Amino acid sequence: MGTFDRKRLEDVIDAFSDVRLLVVGDLVLDEYVGGDVERVSPEAPVPVVRVTEETVVLGGAANVARNLVSLGAGAALVSLVGDDEAGIRVSELVGALGIDPADLVVAEGRPTTRKTRVVARNQQVVRLDRENIDPPAARIGRSMIAAIDRVLESVDGVVIEDYGKGALSNRVASAAMGRFLEAGLPVAVDPKSSISPYHGAALVKPNLREAEELSGIAIRGDEDLNRAARRIRQEIGRGAVVVTRGSRGMTLFEEGASSVDVPTAPREVFDVQGAGDTSIAALALSLCAGASLLESAVIANAAAGVVIGKIGTATVSVSETREQLGAAIEAAEEVS
Repeated sequence: MGTFDRKRLEDVIDAFSDVRLLVVGDLVLDEYVGGDVERVSPEAPVPVVRVTEETVVLGGAANVARNLVSLGAGAALVSLVGDDEAGIRVSELVGALGIDPADLVVAEGRPTTRKTRVVARNQQVVRLDRENIDPPAARIGRSMIAAIDRVLESVDGVVIEDYGKGALSNRVASAAMGRFLEAGLPVAVDPKSSISPYHGAALVKPNLREAEELSGIAIRGDEDLNRAARRIRQEIGRGAVVVTRGSRGMTLFEEGASSVDVPTAPREVFDVQGAGDTSIAALALSLCAGASLLESAVIANAAAGVVIGKIGTATVSVSETREQLGAAIEAAEEVS
């Protein structure tokens, strides 16, 4: 793999401020209810949580946008919210980031996707999901495409976050990809269960489980992974595939090149939630800032390495990424 020029990677990170990306996809309002457990309920064999704090943060596609902003970049966000209190709260939080909430499409009668996690003594007790994963009405889809059209000329690239929560029906995803390709914008996709609408994407970033589902190949070793990546690349065309592998880092698959493993530095893991959002944000930003895929993967490993050391849906800053960069470079160079 060779060695990396740290100064060059730092220059790439500094150049994030010159990049503005559009994020399209499923957003989530993440709610955290924290407290203490001192007894078991007399009504059922479950713990009684005495609530001491409650917080809400943006998740899903909105967390990618949060990470873009925290990394110094500009961002636009097109997604769905319901006509409910959670949707109002999402709009407020998006606006507080400096992102125009006018591009959030309100779907009447549809709940804003919301995940409520009850946490006691740093352990999740239960999670409550409120969502409707059915495709939205055709007029709502047309409103999403109209929102995309409004911002296309002001962005340098696109991140698609497909969590399978309904915002990206096949019709909306295909129409959006047509707009992006016509505009010549690079598209990075974080897929859930389908990549058929994303032909022409510059990058697809599944994790191992998603790579299995997308390819239909059970991954038991490196050869299985190679076959799965080849099948995914056949679906999207000439774009790259980056498979995130948790503590093992990432494996890169590019046109005309052998696969490349990019290990990550060992870190104490507090919470992996949101690490994928951070990875796709850092990958897309680095590529738009002029880095190679390999350099982008090292930067993304550094950024994700910061986030897994935090509790909950978290973000990473430029300074934190720079601080972790040395360890990420050292880990990557160990396989050379």
